[in-house]
Amino acid sequence: MAVTEIWLVRHGESTANVAAAQADAAGADVIEVEHRDADVPLSLLGERQSRALGPELAARGVDDVPVALWVSPYRRAQQTIDLALDAGGLALPSRRVDERLRDRELGVLDLLTLAGVRNRYPDEERRRRWLGKYYHRPAGGESWADVLLRLRSLMVDVDRLDEPERLVIAAHDAVVMLAVAVCLDLDEPALTEFAESHTVQNASLTRLRRDAVGAPWALEEFSAVEHLVDDSEAEVTEHSGRKDDVRAV
Repeated sequence: MAVTEIWLVRHGESTANVAAAQADAAGADVIEVEHRDADVPLSLLGERQSRALGPELAARGVDDVPVALWVSPYRRAQQTIDLALDAGGLALPSRRVDERLRDRELGVLDLLTLAGVRNRYPDEERRRRWLGKYYHRPAGGESWADVLLRLRSLMVDVDRLDEPERLVIAAHDAVVMLAVAVCLDLDEPALTEFAESHTVQNASLTRLRRDAVGAPWALEEFSAVEHLVDDSEAEVTEHSGRKDDVRAV
């Protein structure tokens, strides 16, 4: 057996998502958060979104074939999958925590709104506009190409798995978007066009499938959130202006 399906879960709404939206609405330069990025927790809504995801995974039969579970080391991703599995009554295998699934790093631009980047680092803003998101690497941070590189190495490990048929990954919007790009072999123009019309929403599910190792991947579903629409205690959220939105910087 080999992995023929990848299910990608984005974390639920985080407290940093909320803070970023508030800072952006206020026209502030800086996003006020209480934790370093790796330790940012889910908001209360993010917890409800994560619980709503659990029954959806169970109803789809996530565990009806041998499954592997890989998770970002960041707290919000860990919380999301924990809450989802508990709510769905699911017992997947022990997780592999992989640093290559961490969120994209923004370096000196971290904790800044788009207005803050323009006001405090105008030269960096000009570089971003000149180079484009694919190649622009903020000082101390990562470009899309950098994240793609670590995800390409991750996919080599996926092909080495010889028991699971389905890989569940809990991570971040940039990781979901760029994992799709790796699997579908999207170049810069194709990825840019795709990202302009697709958003990875909080607590969403994206699915890829192939017939066998070496066969091309196909995108079966992108950022599905029907489970949030159908849950009276959850709601669909879309945030911009921060690293959690791959279109932001």
